Formats: sequence, structure tokens, C-alpha cells
Amino acid sequence: MKDRHGLLTAPIGRVLLIMTLPNLIGIMTILGGSLVDIFFISKLGTEALAAVSFTFPVTLVISSIGIGIGAGVSTNLGRLIGSGHAPESRVFLYDTLCMTLVIIWGLSILGCVLIEPTFSLLGANSASLPLIHDYMWYWYLGAPALVLVMVGNQGLRATGDTRSPAKIMMLAAIVNLVLDPLLIFGIGPFPRLEIQGAAIATTLSWVMAMSLSGYLIIVKRKLVKFARFDVGRLILHWKVLAHIARPAALMNVINPITNGIIMAMLARIDNTGVAAFGAGIRLESVSLIVVMALSSSLMPFIAQNLGAGQPERAKKALLMSLQFVFVFQTLLYIPLYFNADFIAGLFTHDPLVIEWLSFYILVLPVAYGPLGIVIIFATSLNAYHRPLSSLVINLCRLMLLMLPLAVLGSYVGGVKGILLALPITNTLMGLACYYLATKISEPDNIKHAVPCPDKSEPTDADAADKQVDAKDSATHLGEY
Repeated sequence: MKDRHGLLTAPIGRVLLIMTLPNLIGIMTILGGSLVDIFFISKLGTEALAAVSFTFPVTLVISSIGIGIGAGVSTNLGRLIGSGHAPESRVFLYDTLCMTLVIIWGLSILGCVLIEPTFSLLGANSASLPLIHDYMWYWYLGAPALVLVMVGNQGLRATGDTRSPAKIMMLAAIVNLVLDPLLIFGIGPFPRLEIQGAAIATTLSWVMAMSLSGYLIIVKRKLVKFARFDVGRLILHWKVLAHIARPAALMNVINPITNGIIMAMLARIDNTGVAAFGAGIRLESVSLIVVMALSSSLMPFIAQNLGAGQPERAKKALLMSLQFVFVFQTLLYIPLYFNADFIAGLFTHDPLVIEWLSFYILVLPVAYGPLGIVIIFATSLNAYHRPLSSLVINLCRLMLLMLPLAVLGSYVGGVKGILLALPITNTLMGLACYYLATKISEPDNIKHAVPCPDKSEPTDADAADKQVDAKDSATHLGEY
């Protein structure tokens, strides 16, 4: 069986670099698409921008579910590929995509029915609710396509293919960029739909991306094997998937909740501190883009090597990645330090906000190296089938360290005290995570895994799969 992408045999550094660069492009595309939406919607006025802002918590929940399911797919599919179980991996991905579609469609229908009570509870007023309804109705309509793309992309990454997901996200961004102004402002023959047009453009971009993803997964890569309906198999695969997906989804929800609490603490002291913190979060998402791209590459790499019985290679890749992100983020801090005032001035002209944002840039990025270690290690724990450990690490960082230190800092130093609590927390957790990474190993008994037949005794499914592979060598998962 060929190892086309070299995850099991090629030099670790080269493989991770080749995998990470397309991921980097894909993440930049996602961030760019989000900024494009906000830019065009902002031209409609404050009410439209406020209405879309109210939608962020709800859209985050749906996206977090997609991220969680994607983590389960990446982990389990990577292990199956690494261990050479082609038929089982195809059926598992087929079942996962079917379950994802049913779950998200159900949540979308429920969301459509509960638009007004949901957003009234979030504090939307009578002026914003009609705009939110116009936007969210179409957003919910496209939500299944979005999550299927997220899960499908993780399936492609699990094989070592990170270029195809980047192309899929680029297609979505281009379609959204073209349709946004046409449908929002009614350019040419298109009707002026305003905020509704933004949601329709986004939904159509997801549908186009889903079409390309489906073609690559089903037709070109043959990663899916259509299987007969079997309730027992579906339940088993859901249990396997949920073991990773539930903690991973919850972990993605905790961060914005913590940020919201810190914002509330800042608001009690100085509203300009809130504005600076909000701008700082956006800067942080850009500063950590390499970390996020590398973490997306590392999880399938580790999963495949653990599945192939190469734990030392997996651990070496993890430690190399931790060392790299620490050095990279530390070097990145140097230009931020010397240009703090200039960067702050790009976000605002308010002198008080500039003062707090400059302080943010001076003290928080110095700990982005340790924060990168936390992010990489927590993500990798999913590949090691330790998702609860990953969740516990983030809970400890945010709830047991960051928030208590922030409360203490607010009494001792006000806004500065709160902001200083963040790099102190990240530094302490980064040191702890690196130490834990040097001791990491798989659980002695992995209970929540896709059951596979003994390869020493070929089954009927294996025999059938070999016949298919004889006709088309591309169906061998090791050759993707």
C-alpha cells in the first residue's frame, strides 16, 4: 500500500509543512470571507450590523457542532487509514455524513421555528428582530451544507490531502464575494435584498462548496461506501463519533463564553477597555493563524501513525510542532512589540482605546508561544483518543486560572490587571502542556473506536474491497 502523502514514512517536518500551507490558505480564506460579509453589511447601517452581531452566538453553536464532528472524523478516519482498514473507513464516513445531515437539518428546522423567542432572549429589540429573521431563515437553510463541508473537509484531511479543503473554501469565498454586493445592493438585474441577500449569498456559497466537496469525496477520492441502512451500525458509529465530538464541540464554545465574561468585567471598569479587548481578540485570531493551520495538519498525522502502530513517530511530530510554534510565535512578538501604537491606530482613532489596545499588544502576544503549545496539545489529545483530557485542560486554563486571576487583577490593577491575567495564565498552561506532551501515550484500552476485523483473517468485505481496488487503484486509502 502506497503512502502517497508520506504521513507514515516521509520526513516529519517536510510532511507537516506541505500539509500546513494549504490549511493556512484555507483559514485565511475563511477569515477573509467573514470580513467581506461584515464590510458589505456595515454599508446598510447600524441596525443591520447590530442584527448580524446578535446572530453570532447561535451561528457559533452550529459551527462548534461541525468542528466537534469534524474532530471525531479526523481522529477515527485517520486511525482506520493508518491501520489499513479501507472498507470500514468508507462506511464510517458515509454514516457520519448521513448522521450529520439529519442532526443539522433537525436543529435548523427547530431554529427557524424559534427565531423570535431565541433572539428576544438574547436581547434583540423590535427593530432588530425582523432583520434577524430575514437573515437567519436563509442561514438556517444553508447550515446543513456548511457543516457537511466542514465534516467532509476533515475527511479529506484525514487522508493527508489538505489542498482540496483549501480549494473548497476558496470556492466558497469567491462565490460569496461575487454574490454579496449583487444581492445586498441589487446591482444590475439582481433585486436589492439587503441583509437577506447577504444570507442568500452565504448559503449559495456553502451549497457550491458542498457540491465540490461531494464530488471529491464520493467520485474522485472514493472515500465513501454506500451501505444498507443498519440501526445497530449507526448507533455504534455515533457512539464512536460522539466520544470525540461532544468534548471537542464543548471546548469550542467555552472560549467565547470566557471572553464574554472578561468583557463584562472590563465594562464595569472602562468601556474603552471593552473596545480594546474586542479589537485585540481579532488581532489574536490573525496572530495565531499558523498555530491553527498546523493543528489541523497534526491531528490526522498523529491519528494515522498511531493507527499504523508508530507511536514514537506520532510523539516526535507532536513535540516538534510544540517547539516550532513556541519559537515562531516568540519571534512574531518582536515586530508587534515595536509597532504596538501603530497597529492600535489601525483599529481606532479614540486615544483611550489606542492606549489600552497598545497595552494589550505589548503584554498578551508575548505569551502566544505558550498559548500555541496549549492549542496544539489540546487538539492532539483528540487523536490520542483522550478528548476529555483536552476538555479538562481548557476548563482548567479558562475557569480555574484565567477567570480567578482576572478577578484578582481587576481589584489590583483595573483594566491592566485583567489583561495581565491572560498572558500569565497562558504561560503557566503552556509549560504544563509541554511537560504533559513529553509523557503522552495512548490509553491502554481504546473502547470508543470503530471495530475492525482481524486483518489476518480476511472477511467478505475485505475480499470485495480488493476486487474493487483491482479495478481502480485510487480506491486504496493509502494512495490518496
